[in-house]
Amino acid sequence: MRKLVIAALAALFAAPAAAQQKIDFILNWVPGGDHAPYYYAKKLGWYAKEGIDLNLEPGKGSALAIQKVGAGANPVGLADMANVLTLRGKGVDAVGVFNVYANSPQGMYWLKSSGIKSVKDFAGKKIGNPAGDGARTMWPALAKANGIDPKSVTWVNIDPNGKLPALKSKAIDVTTSFYNIHHVFQKELGDDLGFLAWRDAGLNPYGNSVIVNAAYLAKNKPLIDKFVKVTQKAFAACVAEPKPCVQALVEAGGALKFDNELTNWSLVEVLMSDRFSKSIALGIHEDGRMQADYELVRDYIGLDKPFDVKTTYTNEFLDRSIKMTK
Repeated sequence: MRKLVIAALAALFAAPAAAQQKIDFILNWVPGGDHAPYYYAKKLGWYAKEGIDLNLEPGKGSALAIQKVGAGANPVGLADMANVLTLRGKGVDAVGVFNVYANSPQGMYWLKSSGIKSVKDFAGKKIGNPAGDGARTMWPALAKANGIDPKSVTWVNIDPNGKLPALKSKAIDVTTSFYNIHHVFQKELGDDLGFLAWRDAGLNPYGNSVIVNAAYLAKNKPLIDKFVKVTQKAFAACVAEPKPCVQALVEAGGALKFDNELTNWSLVEVLMSDRFSKSIALGIHEDGRMQADYELVRDYIGLDKPFDVKTTYTNEFLDRSIKMTK
């Protein structure tokens, strides 16, 4: 069945290559398992056959990706959607066109031996993560939802690769990470692993979405339509048969290890799946959930200026026949 799905998707892109238009796509972080579908579709020439010369640019956090897309430095990017709403209130005009994480990927990690048992114990502690990490923007929502002062913690700038060493050495008390690399923390910390998924703490806003500069989108709808449809089909293909997708990522990523990224991808599938991605379309931004996310950001974080949340996303480019199957 999986082979039939791959064959059917490949046949959709059998048309001759069109004239190429470059898209500089900034990722949220350095390439990892969650980015495999883009590399897979690029390797197979699916983007090229639709006239898209896709340049995948490593990122340094959702905040940076949103700022670059909002400024037009990169027309397309990948970023946490709750952060998009926060920065939209500051005038950054970016539009979500394809949702990847239907569930929040955010998680908090600590050592059980530190005595920390829950978010309430974070007060007075040091939380280490990169300066551009989306968890910092959303932290006030998690703190207030758990009854503590958001300002009661100290944020420490930590490189992404320095999170675990800093936590193990007790240079920091808590760190943040996406669920798709949960297995790395489990391996390193073992029984001393303390963990809280934000989605289990009353906060489950949409996570990573593909976003487009609003002005660019208005001028390039046919191009974005093709980009989204290729991307949607690539994600569906990777759910059906993950190994070729992860292999394409590893081939492009140099130091990446296949087994690690395959596990990464299996956790991504958990984050992709909700009743709307299963019943309506893979990549959907559902109206009710987006309104709830807007209210969460407004009430817990605050907005410089109110806006109509429907101006921050569109589902018009999705193929409604493609749904999440797991």
